[in-house]
Parts: sequence; structure tokens; C-alpha cells
Amino acid sequence: MSSPSVPGDQRLPSTPSKALQAVIPQPGETVPVLPANRQNGAPVATANAPLGKSWAHFVAGGLGGMTASTITCPLDVLRTRLQSDFYQTQLAATRAARGIPPLSQLSPARGAVLHITETFQILFAIPRQEGWRALFKGLGPNLVAVVPAQATKFFTYGNGKRIISKYLNDGRESAWVHLCAAATSGVITGTVTNPIWLVKTRLQLDRSHAERAGSVQARRYKNALDCTMQTVRNEGVRGLYRGLSASYLGITESTLQWVLYEQMKLYLRKRDERIALSGRPVTSWDDTVSWTGKLGAAGMAKFVAAIVTYPHEVVRTRLRQAPLEGGRLKYTGLVECFKLVWKEEGMVGLYGGLVPHMMRVVPSAAIMFGVYEVVLKLLGTTSEV
Repeated sequence: MSSPSVPGDQRLPSTPSKALQAVIPQPGETVPVLPANRQNGAPVATANAPLGKSWAHFVAGGLGGMTASTITCPLDVLRTRLQSDFYQTQLAATRAARGIPPLSQLSPARGAVLHITETFQILFAIPRQEGWRALFKGLGPNLVAVVPAQATKFFTYGNGKRIISKYLNDGRESAWVHLCAAATSGVITGTVTNPIWLVKTRLQLDRSHAERAGSVQARRYKNALDCTMQTVRNEGVRGLYRGLSASYLGITESTLQWVLYEQMKLYLRKRDERIALSGRPVTSWDDTVSWTGKLGAAGMAKFVAAIVTYPHEVVRTRLRQAPLEGGRLKYTGLVECFKLVWKEEGMVGLYGGLVPHMMRVVPSAAIMFGVYEVVLKLLGTTSEV
């Protein structure tokens, strides 16, 4: 029987061409298998994810935190003062002298305008009355706290996300993986760094110029070491962990921030994939959108998370304040602090210092995450699983 004819009388070659030989694997050859993409666009984690680069998250997080904290330190000083009850008492006395009713009796709109006005008045008054160095008061302890805190946070989150996705989610990223990694990171970071944050807060609230306000109380702490020693001597080691419960409550903020940030990054990643599939070359505009999009995602995620969870910031600052005269503590617990602030100052008191806080944390988050991503890229890795 004759073989079937091929249209056009073209016979298939008996041996593959050199081009096909280059593509078709030959016997004994190993073929590299590329990881597939998930349906949501993020790459599947490979089974041999390198542990050697895990330290990169630690370095990148520390550098990001140091850069952001140095640039935004003046706003951090302002925020801490506005959150404390000492400065709130002074502001209340000033309002009473001007005939302004208490904040609890003002409408939300008028209270917000008054808060913004007082915020900028204090910001400009600090360098005029105390010198420009007062705007950077507590920067030393702040950096001592921020560098290990942010390094620990990014290290535990980056590696936690990789481990959880690898062993519990078949190597895939998802919102619940981000949530679990962020919560774990928050608990570890808060526990490790709480004593440093307590010292930073007390140094910022230390009234070195209290005599100017007519108070007989002189400066209480000489430096960070003296603050630590006095705290341990007067309150015991447990005193260094005051405000830890509020820090744990603040895990909701960092968790929400991480989840929102990852979802926004996923949108940008899908955009890059669509450009790659279209076959058109990547332009400078695409690169600009990619990087500004990541910065905007970091800032927007922090903005939303901070607005939703801000009252815990006020409570944490109040719990970390130094004891009153005679060693008596005004705020003895998380719930009691919430109730007392609400009773004495109303809802407005739980949002004291919100304006400088948002002015600081939004650009700070953009700077910190931007530096983090850049440093990871320079170290030859990424924040992806």
C-alpha cells in the first residue's frame, strides 16, 4: 500500500533540522522547568527558595527605617507632644484663656480646624523657643529603636511570607498569607523593641524647658541610659514594657498596611505582565509608573491603616509616660486608659496629634518602603516570594 501523499508533494524530513534539534531536548539532557504564574499574577515560590538572601530583608528594612526616621523626626516630636496629656493640658488652658469651649463641646468640623491650627502653631514655636535642635530631640534613641525595629519587621515579614506560602499554601501568595506574616512580624517586633520605644517617648516628653512654663520641675532625664536606669529603679523591669498591650493592639495597623500594600503591588505586577505579553518595549513612562506606583501604594496603605487604628497610638503614648509626682501612674491599663481619655477629653482626645502623625507616617512609609525595595534590588533579590 502506498503511503498517503502530502499536499504540495512535500515530504516530512527524515531527520529534524538543526533548529529543531536545538529546541527538542536530546536523550540524557535535563530541561529547566520555569515556575508557572498563579492566576492572580504572582509567581509561584520555587521549592529551593534561597535562604542565603534572607538577610537582605534585615539590611534593607534597617536602612529604610533609618532614612525615613531622620527625615521625618520633627513631625514625630510634634506628634508625641500632642499625644501626651501634659501638652493637652497646656492647650486646654490656652483655649480657656481665649474663651474657646472644651473640645468635647465643639463640632467635629470646628474641632478639626482648631486641631490643625494648634498643630502648626506648636511646630513653629518649638524652634523659636527651644532651638532647632529640639525638633530632633530623641532622634538618637529613635534611630536606635527604628533600625532594629524595622530591620526585624521586614526580616520577619519577608521570610515569614516565604515560609508560610511554601509550607502552608503550596508556594502561593495570598491575602491570608500576608495577614499571618504581618501579624507574626508585629508580635515579634513589638516585644523586642518596646523598651527602646518607651525610652524614646519619655525623652521626647521630658520637659527640659519646663521652667519657662512656670513649673518647678526640672529636666528629669539626662540621657537614654539615665532614663532606662530610672525606669528600672522606680518601676522595675516591667516598667520597660509599659504600653506593650497597646503595641499588640497596634498589630492591626501594620497587618492592614501590609495586606493593602501587597494588593496594590499585585495590581502593578499585573500591569507589568500585560505589557510584557503585548510585546511592546517598556518605556521610561512605564518605569515611572511602576516606581511611583509602589511609593504611592506604601503611602496610601499607611494612610488608610493609620486612620482606622489611630486611637491606639494615643493610648500607647499615654501608657509610656513617666509617673506623676510621688511615683503614681495616671494610666494603669489599656482599657482604663481608653475610658479615662474618653471621659476627660472625648473622642477628640483619642485623635490628638492626628495631623502631624499623618504628615509623618505617610511620607515616612513611602520613603521606607521605597528604600527597602531599592536596597533589595541592589542586593540581588526582591520582596516577592
